[in-house]
Amino acid sequence: MSLSKTLKLVTGALELLLGIPFLGGLIVISSGYSILWFMFIFHVITLVISLRERTGGIGSLVGAITSCLAWIPIVGMLLHLLTAAILLLDGVATSNNKAKVRRSYLR
Repeated sequence: MSLSKTLKLVTGALELLLGIPFLGGLIVISSGYSILWFMFIFHVITLVISLRERTGGIGSLVGAITSCLAWIPIVGMLLHLLTAAILLLDGVATSNNKAKVRRSYLR
């Protein structure tokens, strides 16, 4: 499993956790909103690695934007859930995309 796929799945799972009503809000507020800074940095790292491996980074880009806007109560929950869906789908599809890119370079 590639590093970008692993990071996309991990960030997607964390976003899903933060998107759970009440629990996600409790985590964000009890951390003093510092979890949003952590997730922003984590998304940027995932984005850089994904672009390096040429696996696409739209999920991480959406995640970074989500981290900036997630302090808004209902909007944050919806953005976390949307980001989780994008990252998890992108993470599952990553291995196929990477294999296609490698094959195209071998020809």
